[in-house]
Amino acid sequence: MFFAPLAFAFYLYYGGIQWRPGHRVNSGELIQPARPLNEKSLTGKWSLIYVQHGRCDDECQRHLYDTRQVRTALDRDMTRVQRVFVGDAGCCDLTALHETHPDLIARTPGPDDAAWLGQLPTREGAINSHRTYVVDPLGNLMMYYPPDAKPKGMLEDLKRLLRLSSIG
Repeated sequence: MFFAPLAFAFYLYYGGIQWRPGHRVNSGELIQPARPLNEKSLTGKWSLIYVQHGRCDDECQRHLYDTRQVRTALDRDMTRVQRVFVGDAGCCDLTALHETHPDLIARTPGPDDAAWLGQLPTREGAINSHRTYVVDPLGNLMMYYPPDAKPKGMLEDLKRLLRLSSIG
């Protein structure tokens, strides 16, 4: 009786059918393989990048609020994570945005940013607005969250990444 479940599990895993559990732990979508971004400002810390096209509407403000709350909830590890907002020239007043979110690195893309922004996952040739991207401390794009992602899932993923990572 004791060995029957063990033998059955061994058969399922290593046997002829090669069964693997379908459950995944992460809430975000992994980018496989990770894409190295050639952007020096994204190295040294874990980065949450939020890209916005057009005006920073209510959904944009909600995503910025959510990333701020996730970073704050990391407690003593929050210094290992930086938030980056990349918006079009006409999206919003970056000074006012910085007053609302003092820890946010807000910028408009310049000619040098086209290379790394072009490596973000696209839909029909355009970078998706309202997505949050995760870049590791080595500058590799490794995960993204769709617009409807829950902040709790993002928080759990970041806690797990920071616990397992000795860099950044």
